[in-house]
Amino acid sequence: MTALDMGLLVLRVATGLTLAAHGYVKFFRGGKIAGTGRWFDSMGMRPGRVHALLAASTEVVAGVLFALGFLTPLAAAAMIALMIVAAWTSHRENGFFIVSNGWEYNFILAVIAFSVATTGPGSASIDEVAGFGTGSWQSALIALVVGVGAGLAQLALFYRPQPADAPS
Repeated sequence: MTALDMGLLVLRVATGLTLAAHGYVKFFRGGKIAGTGRWFDSMGMRPGRVHALLAASTEVVAGVLFALGFLTPLAAAAMIALMIVAAWTSHRENGFFIVSNGWEYNFILAVIAFSVATTGPGSASIDEVAGFGTGSWQSALIALVVGVGAGLAQLALFYRPQPADAPS
């Protein structure tokens, strides 16, 4: 295993498990899916419960796949889509920096996902063992086009925020 492979392994596992933990929390902590659904409704992602289930499931599955280095371009695409939707619906109005609840975290996770899709997940991955390849411009393009497309489609189809002057 090269230093690059070790670096990719650490990056994939840390990032993937962090994302999976976000999904886990939506399922099992705090307000669970019902509470997350109400929060999604309040942000304009309707129907909130459906999007809470979709977001939590995608975070867990994409996070685990990314950590394992399995179907990496698709896991990266799912991560990019999630981060676009989260950045736009929950963090956009707060600016860039996470200390102000901005979209910095969403941005860096999407960049990591795209970067790993481009380089490939490294030799310590299921993709490598299964012979799925080690990354390429094609993998990067899949992650970017599918991820951005899915995120924008979800926003276009389901994001319906209340106008600022509407009664709550």
